[in-house]
Amino acid sequence: MADDPFSGLPFFGDFMKRMSDGGPVHWDTARQIALFTATGGETEPNPEPASRIALLELSRLASMAIEQETGLVVPSTEPDAVSRAGWAARSLDDWKPLFTDLATALGTPRTDTSADDPFAAMFANLTGMLAPMTMGMAIGSMVGLLAKRALGQYDPPLPRPDGRAPMFVTTNIDGFADEWSLARDDVRMWVLIDELATHTLYSVPHLAAAVNDLVREHAGLFRPDPSSIGDKLAGLESTDPSDLMAGFQSLFSDPEILLGAVRSPAQEALQPRLDAMLALVIGWVDHVADRAGARILGNPQRLAEAARRRRIEAGDDTAFVEKLLGLRLTREQVDRGRSFVRGVIERAGEGGLAPLYVAASNLPTPAELDAPGLWLARLDVTGA
Repeated sequence: MADDPFSGLPFFGDFMKRMSDGGPVHWDTARQIALFTATGGETEPNPEPASRIALLELSRLASMAIEQETGLVVPSTEPDAVSRAGWAARSLDDWKPLFTDLATALGTPRTDTSADDPFAAMFANLTGMLAPMTMGMAIGSMVGLLAKRALGQYDPPLPRPDGRAPMFVTTNIDGFADEWSLARDDVRMWVLIDELATHTLYSVPHLAAAVNDLVREHAGLFRPDPSSIGDKLAGLESTDPSDLMAGFQSLFSDPEILLGAVRSPAQEALQPRLDAMLALVIGWVDHVADRAGARILGNPQRLAEAARRRRIEAGDDTAFVEKLLGLRLTREQVDRGRSFVRGVIERAGEGGLAPLYVAASNLPTPAELDAPGLWLARLDVTGA
């Protein structure tokens, strides 16, 4: 039996070859799917020039407040109002290395596939040929779904390439304000503060590198399991063609099935370190946003709570993305990061956080994140 199950079908074989050419991801497909998913196939107007001007004016106030609270300099890039399609297109470009790592890992054949399981071998070959197109569709869908609800570029909180101007999806921001009956101007200011605080933290090179490296390592540790998917295919028992087709669609659109097939023990070992870094980032940003927000908005507690509830209650549309990238943005994780920041400040004042900005070796371990006193003791930081 030939390794290529379509070797006897020249036309189909040529088609499959074209689908697999050009690397582990078919990027044209990813872009088309992302833009269609983000906009629902409808023409999307560009943000009004007035929105861009308003963001620029508000960002000056937000930057000043953040610098006063942290002592760090907010990078001097002007905020950019973008459409959902604009957010999706830039995110695909920004995250291309990450998604390439993911696609490469999922395209790596398992070395323990049984030689006497012809179905698993054929399925592995089939998925290998379809992988670039399939990954393009999956990645495009993920990014498009994120674009439908993202408020800014750090939603989810992943670093972006240096020099990128922070982008804000004004349609989503105003929709969030209206949904919660909040003043649009207040919500825009809050989102600016939150995003610029994240932008400032990620301007510290070793902090951005630490998160980037862990997320990319997590993506690269996936391993495909064709025999697992084959078992699920074999479980489709209906003889009705329409029922079978519905079963196929359900199978390959269910992220939990895919994740169950590919998640590796190495990722489980890595997860505590990734959890700790993300908790640190979120805890720091929340603390700075609260302090800077109070300077400008007076009492932004209701607004902040609404935004944070929205962050952890994203729903099924983004749950798959978060699991693929190892982003566990639960309330427990958020509380963990906030407790660390609060514990440091209680013991050493606001200046106690300064070692975070100095060197990668100063970043807390997972154990130290839960015991800020241990972290301060290791770095010999005393109270103010």
